[in-house]
Amino acid sequence: MSDTEDIIEEYEEEDKVSENEEGEEEPEEDGENEEQEESRPKPKLFMPNLIPLKIPDGEKVDFDDIHRKRMEKDLTELQTLIEVHFESRKKEEEELQALTERMEKRRAERAEQLRIRNEREKERQARVAEERARKEEEENRKRAEDDVRKKKAFSNMLHFGGYLQKTERKVGKKQTEREKKKMILTERKTPLNIGNMNEDKLRTEAQHLFNRIYELEAEKYDHQATFKKQKYEINVLRNRVSDHQKLKSKSSKGPRSGKGIVGGRWK
Repeated sequence: MSDTEDIIEEYEEEDKVSENEEGEEEPEEDGENEEQEESRPKPKLFMPNLIPLKIPDGEKVDFDDIHRKRMEKDLTELQTLIEVHFESRKKEEEELQALTERMEKRRAERAEQLRIRNEREKERQARVAEERARKEEEENRKRAEDDVRKKKAFSNMLHFGGYLQKTERKVGKKQTEREKKKMILTERKTPLNIGNMNEDKLRTEAQHLFNRIYELEAEKYDHQATFKKQKYEINVLRNRVSDHQKLKSKSSKGPRSGKGIVGGRWK
């Protein structure tokens, strides 16, 4: 409410209080007569002296203008509240939209992750199945080859049993290369009786074994170097023979085509 309205209301209240005060003064006089007659004291009501408010002097108060301004103020406040409400609602809608978009994005990411995981699982299962099928096929192939080999060996034993018996009788006590190798290794391998050796003897035996291993490694290296050298020489000789054969074949075709090799060049 405005200041003018407050003044008007206070003024009306003061008028009412004044009227009540005037109405109550007469009963007080009657009460005094009754006190004199009955000789009994009674408490008197104390009323403060209120000064009634007056409308300030000056221009005439325009209540219509006051009411209009009050309505305009209320309308402005209502519009402000409406704007604040719509602004808050717009902000809430934007936050809800952003939350919905984040949820959709997260849902899409989870779906994509699940799809990739399922694809990888399918690929893994396919690889496992393929590997299992390959192993089974390899085992079946080996089993079939073993069966064929066994049947062939059994057939050879049946057909060439007499020949084998004759060969064994001719060979007699001759040893095969594998048996010779086995015998040589057996002769070279000597058991080590280290149960009764002290520390000095163990050191001596260890040094002897180290020297022997060193000698064997040196021999192995020499044999490998000799093998590589011989292999290289064989390859060189094979290439020379191949080149010679090519030149010979070209020279044999030379007279027919009217060309030949003269001084290492074709003419």
